This record gives sequence, structure tokens and C-alpha cells, in this order.
Amino acid sequence: MFCLVNEVKEKNPLVHNITNVVVTNFTANGLLAIGASPVMAYAKEEVADMARIAGALVLNIGTLSHDEVETMIIAGKAANAQGVPVVLDPVGAGATSFRTDMSKKILKEVKVSVIRGNAAEVANIAGKKWEIRGVDTGSGNGSTVELAEKVAVQFGSTVVITGEIDVISNGKTTNTVANGHPLLTKVTGTGCLLSSVIGAFAAIEKNLVKAATSAVSVYGIAAEKAAETTAHKGPGSFQIDFLDQLSKIRKEDEAFAKIEIIKE
Repeated sequence: MFCLVNEVKEKNPLVHNITNVVVTNFTANGLLAIGASPVMAYAKEEVADMARIAGALVLNIGTLSHDEVETMIIAGKAANAQGVPVVLDPVGAGATSFRTDMSKKILKEVKVSVIRGNAAEVANIAGKKWEIRGVDTGSGNGSTVELAEKVAVQFGSTVVITGEIDVISNGKTTNTVANGHPLLTKVTGTGCLLSSVIGAFAAIEKNLVKAATSAVSVYGIAAEKAAETTAHKGPGSFQIDFLDQLSKIRKEDEAFAKIEIIKE
């Protein structure tokens, strides 16, 4: 029902990433593994042209600056004009006022199709209180399902909150996904790559809740498969096999999806 991975591999969508320096290589390799075509374009002189021809645009503020945010807004407006879906990953929003303010600035000036973050990041860009430590989620009071639904309505976007149980909502339709493995938290950039993978799925499926649910479940299934054979070796081996599993995963692996439809 939700598995779109075969379509991604067949259509090979171009995903334009303006992402952080820590994860660029991992993101590119992960997109190639899942069957998408990555491009990393950052120059103000070309981002609008690149965003217009892409299947999706992913904006990741992991190592941000004023210039980078300006570049993201240029690309985002070009994507909006062309009907290209825009994914925002507000890395570390809430950790500093600069990160929070820049996330809000992007959301004000660009129509964002999908917001992907942990509960603290999503809460902070919406002006809600939730503790954050560095770029990692902390503790918070309340339901992540309720949070996702409220923020989705607030910004008119599909919201993906990742954690032990992932929540995907556009305010009307809400799903949860229970796939994944704790080793994902031991490899830098797995959340950032997921945002770009969601972009790849959004490029081939207009129903963004369906696209994001499929992306999150496929991603989690690949992690589970990689952990089966490498958990005893450690996160380095897991990272390599995780990329391998993303390349191998097919629609028949939908049988392993742990998706719950909360609200239709």
C-alpha cells in the first residue's frame, strides 16, 4: 500500500540538496543507493536553475550561515514557482536562537512541503517548548502525534517527527512507523539522509503523507536488515551495510513495514 521504493528506483528522481558539510558524502551515497540522483549545488548563481529542474529540493540547516539561508530561500522560491516539493530539515532548531530564527525565516519565505525533524526541532520552529541538547532531542511533555498534527496545520505542510516511533501527518491524515534500529543514532547524518530520501519519494508521489510514510518505513527496514548482520561489529560496519541494504530493498520488503494508520 505504501511501498514506493520500486518507483523511486525506476524513475531515478533528481534531488537537489543544500545540506551541511558533515553529511554531504553520506547523503549523496545514500540517495544513489535508494535509486535517486543526488546533486549538491550551493552557489547563489545556479541554485534557482537547479531547483527548477529537480524532482525535489532539500534544505538542511546543519551548518548554516546567513549566506546559506539566503541561498536556500532563492532555491526554495524557484522550486515553489515550478511546483517542486521542498523538504526542510531544521537541524538543531531550539539549540540556539539563530537556528530557530533561520528556520522560521525559511518557513516564512518558502512554501515548505515537508518538515522533517525530531520532536524538539519541530516543536521549537512552531514556538512550542521542548528541550533540545545540541542537535539531539531532549525531553518534552506531550504527544508527538498531537505535535505533528498541530505543526502540520500551522505551516500547511506534511510533518515528519522521527524518534523511536516516527509520526507523519498533514493535520488530517496521520500515520506512525515503528521500523528502525538504535544503531541509526550512532552514525552521523542518518537523520539528514532520511530527509533527502523523503525528498526522493516526494519527487515521485504527490500524496506527501504516503510518500513520507513509505520513505520512513523503507529506511527503517533497511536499518533493521543491516543491524541483523553488523550489530556485533559496531556502527562503522552498520553504516556500510545500511547503504547496501538501501540499494537492495524492493517492494516485497513491504511485508516488514510496521505502519499504523492513526487518522485517515
